[in-house]
Amino acid sequence: QVQLVESGGGFVQAGGSLRLSCAASGLTFRIYKMGWFRQAPGKEREFAAAMSWTGSYTYYADSVKGRFTISRDSAKNMVYLQMNSLKPEDTAVYYCAADRTAKPLNQWQYAYWGQGTQVTVSS
Repeated sequence: QVQLVESGGGFVQAGGSLRLSCAASGLTFRIYKMGWFRQAPGKEREFAAAMSWTGSYTYYADSVKGRFTISRDSAKNMVYLQMNSLKPEDTAVYYCAADRTAKPLNQWQYAYWGQGTQVTVSS
């Protein structure tokens, strides 16, 4: 059974940083593309960042480019999202997702999802 468990969310002031973690189990992690998506209150879920299974390619939404960094540790079956210079508009529930063949930005192609972790950024 595949499980993705996010952690690291919380409350932070604008300009601050948070590091989200996603622990994966029940899959051959090293061959899965990994993505981070987010859903703000009253809005649809959107793409934030993704990484190829090799780690060679990374993808970012324009809104987070230069501020967020996705990384993975295949030895630990972990994926991370380092979020710096946080803004109030980054407030959302952040979800980790995994798939072998999904186009990185296409949330509808990801088969596995975590339960989400809340990030709240105050102004």
